[in-house]
Amino acid sequence: MNIALVTYLDKGAYDTTTVESEDDKLLNFLQKKGLHIEKVIWNDERIKWEDYSLAILKSPWDYFDLIEDFYSWLDQLEAKKVKLLNPIEVVRWNANKQYLQEIEAAGLKITPSFFVQNKESVNLEHFFEKFNTNKLIVKPCVSGGAKNTFKVTADNVNEVNQKLNLLIQDEDFIIQPFLPEILENGEWSFVFFNGAYSHSLIKQAKPGDFRVQPAHGGSVHPQKPSEELIAKAQQYVTLFAKDCLYARVDGTFVNGEFLLMELELIEPFLFLNTEPQNYERYYKALKELI
Repeated sequence: MNIALVTYLDKGAYDTTTVESEDDKLLNFLQKKGLHIEKVIWNDERIKWEDYSLAILKSPWDYFDLIEDFYSWLDQLEAKKVKLLNPIEVVRWNANKQYLQEIEAAGLKITPSFFVQNKESVNLEHFFEKFNTNKLIVKPCVSGGAKNTFKVTADNVNEVNQKLNLLIQDEDFIIQPFLPEILENGEWSFVFFNGAYSHSLIKQAKPGDFRVQPAHGGSVHPQKPSEELIAKAQQYVTLFAKDCLYARVDGTFVNGEFLLMELELIEPFLFLNTEPQNYERYYKALKELI
């Protein structure tokens, strides 16, 4: 079986040092297990995808910049009957953060969210009162890596309003209250492989920033959560990540209640290096799904 470990063409747009390291270490680990696997760029036109029985999404980091091309690529895999992990229909659903509405409708907690559709106009000042907050987070519904993400206060609301109303001409956005708990306690990530809990950690932003991604100076702290906390995260995976090789449940605790920020099913960093057994768990899940 030929397997493609799917990545992207690095043009220097992102700080991917840690991601490339994880990709290479995982690739070497899986090759040593005897798998015929190689890294493949998802939109490399030279690739004959029918040569692969399985494609594993690992780090297609630019998919949200090329979303229509990405959707077309998914269609191509489907037409050629190439199995994708995570499943194609799940990836399509997860590419747009409006999926959060479905999760909330299922009775699971999410960060309070308001969705602004393409071509609409918006005045962010209204949302300070709506969410009873003095800070907002605004980001595209199709995005990653904090692209076009704004932290909005009374001091910059007019400036962000102008930028946002231009950006909305081309894409949908999501407006949320800024949760101070992220600065105080960090953002939790629970990682699951084929529906089974593997490991978790807290990501914390560097002083003066609100972005927890390592590329923006965030730090990572492995955790040993209680069974109760794991069960909370498990609910999101059980309902919305069926047959997924990997799932990362990102959120924070507000007044003791877990609020989902994102269910990462496309290209999350998996923090495999936080514990040696993480690679074995990944491999076990992969073998179960092949």
